[in-house]
This record gives sequence, structure tokens and C-alpha cells, in this order.
Amino acid sequence: MPVSSWRPSVGAVLFGAVSSPSYPVENYYSPVVRLRRQLQAYANLRPTRYLPVPTAREGVDLVIVRENTEDLYVGNETTTDEGSTGVAQKVITRIATTRVARIAYDLAARTGREKVTIVHKANVLPQTDGLFRRVALEVSVDYPDILTDELLVDTAAYWMVKDPTRFDVVVTPNLYGDILSDMAAAWGGGLGLAPSLSVGDSIAIAEPVHGSAPDIAGKGIANPTATILSIAMLLRHKWNRPDDAQRVENAVYAVLKQGDHTVDIYSEGAISTQEFTDHVCAHLN
Repeated sequence: MPVSSWRPSVGAVLFGAVSSPSYPVENYYSPVVRLRRQLQAYANLRPTRYLPVPTAREGVDLVIVRENTEDLYVGNETTTDEGSTGVAQKVITRIATTRVARIAYDLAARTGREKVTIVHKANVLPQTDGLFRRVALEVSVDYPDILTDELLVDTAAYWMVKDPTRFDVVVTPNLYGDILSDMAAAWGGGLGLAPSLSVGDSIAIAEPVHGSAPDIAGKGIANPTATILSIAMLLRHKWNRPDDAQRVENAVYAVLKQGDHTVDIYSEGAISTQEFTDHVCAHLN
């Protein structure tokens, strides 16, 4: 069935890790990008919190709220001049910016967070990023109890490396959110531990931030943490079951705290994917 004619009959999706080619493939489109746009899961929530692994940083607790349906990821690309020039269309709309900004501010208000940082590059792109900035600031007026600040994306990247604890909630267009959330994930222990949830008006898509790793397929050494924590995000943000979400998160934390880990964290004493999952389930029970 063509994607354009498909409509969901369920309200939640658990999406596994996939990778897309870095070269043109005729009629190919990233499946997760297409799924987000088709289902109008327009805001991508990517939290980074400290986990007890050697590469994590204590004190980090931030959420990047990334617009999920437009920007350069609309996929409108052409090659001209017999392959010598590539052109991509960047799309920012008032409607999409308004709804993702409201998600960010509602999240901050609902979870007791104090600040939202609007990230853009409006000084260079005043008609696209400038629109994103203006509309996000308009939305901020409705949330007087939430502190609002803004950063250019290059400055935000600097602070994400230097001191990620300065961030609380970040709202940003698609491309910048993709890059900044991967940077932030390093402070939470790495991409193998980074969950995400794409949300819309009636749909939620949970997926680990990391891509696929075909070189380790069948070896039983992949890290399931990001997927498990993505399910916790479904419980918290889609099904309104925060206590159950906290139980899952606490179980993961406890397993990592006792020193159980997969090989991507560090090789000494590493356990398998199944063993790690069994340990998490044991803590839940």
C-alpha cells in the first residue's frame, strides 16, 4: 500500500533502529522520517540525563524538543548543472513552529522545568530561522513563569560541549535538533543509552536515537538501554503512567549502577543484550 494512503489504527509505535544510505538511491526515502511526517508526529523529545556509566556527566538533565516534519528534512533536493550543483529546500512554517514550541513550553510547565532555550540561526537565515525564532518567542508570552532565552546554533553547540548543565529544555528546528541531541547524548553515556519519543496530536513513536549496527547483527551484544528507556517515554508522555515510567527508568539505573553493562560501554565484564534485559526485568519484578 502506498505510504500516502496509509493511516494508523493504533496510537503508539515502537520503531527499531535503522540506517539510511549516504548516497542517492532511486525512490528511497528514510522510513522513520517518512513515518514521522505521515503520522504528523511533529515534535521529537530527546532527553539526556545522567546515568551511572563512566562516560556520563553528573548534573546533566535536559530535553531537546526538535521540530520533526520540515526544515531541510522535507527532502526536496535537486541536482543541477549535470551533477555539479546540489540544491536543497529549507521549509519553516508558522503552523509547525507554533505547535512544537507549545509542546516545549507545555513540557517545561508540566514537569517543573524552569527554562526554555530557543536555538536558531536567524542572523544568517532571517526568513526561515528568523520565522522560527519570532513564532517561538510569541508562544513564550503565554508562559510567563518559564524563563526564555535564545542561542545561535553554533553558540548552543559550544555550550553543549562546554557545559551542558546550562540547558533545561531546548526547542529548535529539525536539523539543529538532530545534531545537538546527538551531542548531548555523549553526556548521558552515549548513543546506546539515548531514548526518544516523537509525538503528535494522537500518535507517539518511540525509537532509540542510535542507528543500526549490521556488523554486530546476531552477536547478542547490542545495547538495549535506549529502546527500554524509549518505552518508558511512551509510558510517561503517551499513556500518562509516570509511576510505571519511573519504575522502568529506576530499573535501568539500578542495573547500570551495579556494574552490569554491554560491551559498548566498556569491554571488561560486559554482558549480553539478553542478560542485560533480564537484569532490568528482574529489578522490575
